[in-house]
Amino acid sequence: MNRLFKFLALLTAGVALSGTALAEDHVVYHIDNAEMQATKGLRNVRNHLDVTPDTKITVVTHAEGIDFLMEGAKDKKNPNIDYASLVSALKARGVRFEVCEITLRNRNIKKDQFIMDAEFTPSGVARIAQLQQREKYAYIKP
Repeated sequence: MNRLFKFLALLTAGVALSGTALAEDHVVYHIDNAEMQATKGLRNVRNHLDVTPDTKITVVTHAEGIDFLMEGAKDKKNPNIDYASLVSALKARGVRFEVCEITLRNRNIKKDQFIMDAEFTPSGVARIAQLQQREKYAYIKP
């Protein structure tokens, strides 16, 4: 009887833990071309959070994808879209925005040229791989 009780206790704990693990999704959005992906990507992130607000989202940028996180950046096709306000609203909902430092060096760009909501990572592609492999983030490229 004692073994049965322990077995049921472990089984119940396992179900509870697996339910907790599934309660929060983790997603990385990959942006490497701001002109083609930024507006669509930010809209995707907003819609994603509207449907599943507990999702943990990180947006990783590199190459030309970093441009929408720079001070004063606007959508070239629709200049009424100010990226800083969109990013700030998503940051308030828990979204992280990370900029590749290799891209900064290659393009000779300083960190102070970015909006306050931007964070920095040594390598954008390495960060995406870490999030996918180590932290089990789903990958989305808008």
